[in-house]
Amino acid sequence: MKNQILIVDDEESIRTVVAQRLIKENYSCVTASNGKEALRHLYGNHFSLIISDVKMPEMDGMELLSSVKALDPNMMMIMMTAYAEIDIAIEAMRLGAYDFIIKPFDLELMVLTVKKALETKELHEELEDFHNRLKRQVEIRTAKFNEALRTLKMAHFDSVRVLVGAIDARDPHIVGHSDRVRKMSLKIGMKLDFREDRLERLEYGALLHDIGMIGIGNEILQKKDPLSPEENQCIRMHPLIGAKIVEGVDFFMDKIPMIRHHHEHFDGSGYPDGLSGVAIPLEARIILVSDAFDAMTSSRPHRQPMALEDALEELEKGKAKQFDPEIVEIFLNERIYEFGVSS
Repeated sequence: MKNQILIVDDEESIRTVVAQRLIKENYSCVTASNGKEALRHLYGNHFSLIISDVKMPEMDGMELLSSVKALDPNMMMIMMTAYAEIDIAIEAMRLGAYDFIIKPFDLELMVLTVKKALETKELHEELEDFHNRLKRQVEIRTAKFNEALRTLKMAHFDSVRVLVGAIDARDPHIVGHSDRVRKMSLKIGMKLDFREDRLERLEYGALLHDIGMIGIGNEILQKKDPLSPEENQCIRMHPLIGAKIVEGVDFFMDKIPMIRHHHEHFDGSGYPDGLSGVAIPLEARIILVSDAFDAMTSSRPHRQPMALEDALEELEKGKAKQFDPEIVEIFLNERIYEFGVSS
């Protein structure tokens, strides 16, 4: 396909001479006497290059340049100007003109300038095409990577749920406990505007918070009588056991603080490290409230489940003592407990 060039000049003799010379170079040429006529030619036609005089009636070359660049920023334009208009030509270059030709001009120099402009245009188009193809390849590969990552994450998540389900199943009184804690903790995290990656970490931490219970014997977990001080001390070891279990797995490293500290109390009376206030990781404070509520409203070998109203009252009483007050407020005001009851 021939390169089509639009030649714009109010002097017919110049338009004719330029067109005739460029036709000899096997270019297709269209002419216009001013900017307005040139714009009419632009609609419905494809031009590779525009050669325009600066000074013309009705719409001059500078106005045409601005209009063309607004329509097609990539359009190549060569401006023709007299020696006295050199400052205007420089301004035209600033506005996006490719080059300018000084009148009176040498036709061979003009042909050389046109060839250079079209070669530059071709290089730009090839580069843009390369970038577009590269972008498409990146998008395709990114989509494949994201899909593989989602599959891997789901496999991780499913594996963890199976593991946690097996741990919960050791005691019929706590079946589904970890999943309920997960759901409530996620809702709190959403209310705190956690980003997606932080929500994902919270979800795993909540699901795994009691993984250390695997190291506690059934004779303690299922005991119907009140636990002895020694047995209570054994139960209090499960956060440390849980942290030890997952510490060798890179994927779970950032979940360890949640597992280790989900029984720390806001006033420092919790375990295993006696942390207090904001020294306790926020995610661990979230899990504590969800965990405590589910424990209160679930049956245990030595007691019946607490009524919903009583459990909520206990949370209220525990603000700033056992629980972070802000987390309790969110839990109560946003009715987060509805995501844990009988779910």
